[in-house]
Amino acid sequence: MAPPIAVWSKLEIRAIVRFLFAKRTKCSVIYREIVENYGEHAMSMTQVYQWCSWFKDGRTSLQDEPRSGRSNTANNDWNTARVDELIKVDRRVKLKEISLKLDIPKTNVYEIVHDKLG
Repeated sequence: MAPPIAVWSKLEIRAIVRFLFAKRTKCSVIYREIVENYGEHAMSMTQVYQWCSWFKDGRTSLQDEPRSGRSNTANNDWNTARVDELIKVDRRVKLKEISLKLDIPKTNVYEIVHDKLG
């Protein structure tokens, strides 16, 4: 019997997909093997088919590709200090007010208040 899913990393499961794909095993059979040996939450059928497609296209890396997008720059020390100062001036200030005054997205203000400032 296979160990609990927490023991198996994504990379190990992907390596198994790559190995079975290299042996020309069909994606549906690869998925069945993973579920049978590692449990149904190890990797979804969609993910197995996606990785098979990538390996077919010549991909060799098992690592996640870097994602594009905007980095989170609002949660820096400077903004944290600004939020902290506004809260010290008025302890009843609302997240929306802070967001508008500092021109920071409300979700970022929430993260600063709850995660960084406690």
